[in-house]
Amino acid sequence: MLSIEKTVEIPSDVEIIIDGRRVTARGPKGELTRDFSHSLVEISLEEGIVKVRKEWPRKKESAVVGTVRSLIENMIIGVKEGFTYRLKMVFAHFPVSVKTDQDRVIIENFAGQRRTIIVKIIGSSKVSVEGDDVIVQGINLEEVSQTAANIEQAARVRRKDPRVFLDGIYVYEKSVGM
Repeated sequence: MLSIEKTVEIPSDVEIIIDGRRVTARGPKGELTRDFSHSLVEISLEEGIVKVRKEWPRKKESAVVGTVRSLIENMIIGVKEGFTYRLKMVFAHFPVSVKTDQDRVIIENFAGQRRTIIVKIIGSSKVSVEGDDVIVQGINLEEVSQTAANIEQAARVRRKDPRVFLDGIYVYEKSVGM
């Protein structure tokens, strides 16, 4: 095996700029930039296709080629359509109150607790509350998924039997599009 190469097709409404190992994607939803200088792969742009390749790869370097390709593909999907995570508030006895305030999510009365739980919104993600649903949207998949995971972890019942106390805020849908 002399080299490994993976490709990503670029849609017509997305522009990709490659400067060394720094990749920028521009589309209808916005712009994302990512630096891949830590990974020793070659990234090139040829006729509407991004090529990620590595000469004489070891096993882990072959895996990095696939990872970089997936990250670039997620950037393209993000600037073209965006990502949405939907979370459901589940409670049995104490009604949970979730509000957003600038760059944070405020969870009140979770499991009857007096303290309010504050979760930071990561990056440029947008969080909204509709009834029992908490909706996290954005163009950067990592920021959206990390914000959803932080909300889910903050509203976790601790030191009680999880089969009985099912209260929490859980991710129930991940989709492309905003």
